[in-house]
Amino acid sequence: MKLPYEWQIGWRYTRAGKRTTGNGFISFIALISMSGIALGVAALIVVLSVMNGFQRDVRDRMLSVLAHIEIFSPTGAMPDWQLTAKEAKTNSEVIGAAPYVDAQALLTRGESLSGVALRGVEPSEEPQVSDIDKEMKMGSLNDLTPGGFNIVLGGDLAASLGVTKGDKVTLVAPEGSITPAGMLPRLKQFTVVGVFESGHYEYDSSLALINIRDAEVLYRLSAPTGVRLRLKDMQRAPAVARQLVHTLSGDLYIRDWTQQNKTWFSAVQIEKRMMFIILTLIIAVAAFNLVSSLVMTVTNKQADIAILRTLGAQPGSIMKIFFVQGVTIGFAGTALGIALGCLIAWSIPWSVPMIEHLLGVQFLPPSVYFISELPSELVASDVIRIGSIAFVLSALATLYPSWRAAKVRPAEALRYE
Repeated sequence: MKLPYEWQIGWRYTRAGKRTTGNGFISFIALISMSGIALGVAALIVVLSVMNGFQRDVRDRMLSVLAHIEIFSPTGAMPDWQLTAKEAKTNSEVIGAAPYVDAQALLTRGESLSGVALRGVEPSEEPQVSDIDKEMKMGSLNDLTPGGFNIVLGGDLAASLGVTKGDKVTLVAPEGSITPAGMLPRLKQFTVVGVFESGHYEYDSSLALINIRDAEVLYRLSAPTGVRLRLKDMQRAPAVARQLVHTLSGDLYIRDWTQQNKTWFSAVQIEKRMMFIILTLIIAVAAFNLVSSLVMTVTNKQADIAILRTLGAQPGSIMKIFFVQGVTIGFAGTALGIALGCLIAWSIPWSVPMIEHLLGVQFLPPSVYFISELPSELVASDVIRIGSIAFVLSALATLYPSWRAAKVRPAEALRYE
């Protein structure tokens, strides 16, 4: 199929070198514009992929400790938690349920003192809703036997208290006992039987686990605080939580993992949005370099434009010629940038360690950062959005030069030819 002559001439100008244009500098500017768009697109894809990777790693480490959904009673105890767990499992998205007790406490050993988030768990059922059993560096969750008053600590928490497996710590419960001398806190000695490391500082430094029966005795509860759930797809947690509101019986509170960490996820989204805007400005600058390139091309091609006009070409056709040229440059730069960005983002997990080995450096030292490897997650929607914006900006940048070409007057252009 024969293409319209506007497309043929536009592509010819795009491929033209010094011999055709008569000016190698114009071709050089066009090449720089294309390269700028490509680098801007590639940089934006790589940066967003790395940010997606960090978000994914932190989220996964967070959810190795947290449940996807928590159901609890406003009274602080849930005597019929088995019924609630059974009703929750009727939802096809729920694949695990386990009871828990949620409380606050102080742990002391010698002169060391640390506040902790205390969680009472059922060791046999906890693996259904969290991966703490896979994160154990010492001991096992099964060592949390009822009545044994044993405790499992996060790695940073154990280090701050200076304890390891087999050591004793004293737990101070905030709910005290009334005595003739006044209100006194309840104290209980626990034996450290395990240490876990989830890779998430907040939980490694503040979470302690004990058997759910010991927690009920210590805090004088008649039943667990609530039920924790795990889903097939954690991304559907908000939707499943809304469904459970209508299917569970009783007066219950339901919250999903996005609500528990709403501030953190909001901060990450704001950072991604601002980074996207900043790097898009780089693409905009490169795209609008097309303006100068096309304006110079139009100036250089005034005689050709005049001849086309005298042969009967309409102003709209002249505009199409230079629009095709600019859009072709923008499309080529965008496509090259997408290919380069995707290649770099895909290769980061293995190329960065290789570079670190060759240079003898570590970009993310474990002593400073909680993630020692540079992660990357290439998201198709990000690539499509970046490519679309780059192409649209390139197309917009061609409008003024194309309009200027359409306004060239044949008589004036050929006067000195």
